[in-house]
Amino acid sequence: MSRHAVPRGSVTRPTARHLALGRWGERSAARDYRRDGYRVVARNWRGLTGEIDVIVVGHGVVAFCEVKARSSVRFGAPAEAVDRRRRERLRRAALEWLSGPGQDHAVLPVRFDVVGVLPDGLDRIEGAF
Repeated sequence: MSRHAVPRGSVTRPTARHLALGRWGERSAARDYRRDGYRVVARNWRGLTGEIDVIVVGHGVVAFCEVKARSSVRFGAPAEAVDRRRRERLRRAALEWLSGPGQDHAVLPVRFDVVGVLPDGLDRIEGAF
């Protein structure tokens, strides 16, 4: 077994603690973007193709953000959890969001960010993929 807490292929249910950690991470990421002059236009947006944690507009771009919160780096940095499959899901969901009704942001350049949140700080990787 590698550094995963559960064997590969195992399915685990999110616990209340994990869900709370995720919500805390998303709030922290949204607050960080707002502090830098972005406007949060959606949080936990769900479409047919997937979910987007945070969508922000500012500085001439629309950014689709995958947020990973961890209580420690015991199993690696939060951003390491965003694998190829997750990136593809985020891209598909972003296309769905942009093609939705009333999306005047579709004319802006698009960026995909990854935000890793730990108890001691936040690491925002703009244009991560």
